[in-house]
Amino acid sequence: MALKLHRRCVSCQCVALRDNFWRVVRVPIALHANQSANQSANQQKSNSQQFQVSLDEGMGRSAYLCKKLECLQIAQKKNRLGRSLRTHIPNEIFDILKSRL
Repeated sequence: MALKLHRRCVSCQCVALRDNFWRVVRVPIALHANQSANQSANQQKSNSQQFQVSLDEGMGRSAYLCKKLECLQIAQKKNRLGRSLRTHIPNEIFDILKSRL
């Protein structure tokens, strides 16, 4: 028996099947490959990763958004995606999602 995966929209809080949402993913990337060796291990660990935001693919922290203009506008105005993913969401992401409507 296959388990149906349900998710919650960050804007309207409705619960539905995962296929009914857009998936926005925070993906870690390496900041600098050649950091100085003099940095302590803790500083290097905290500074060695930066995040980028991707749509529909990747492994990392995810947030889900309904495929509706109202939810997209609320997510942008109230920074719901940014707070959920704990990173800055570029305006290009919202532009891409608007073009998918």
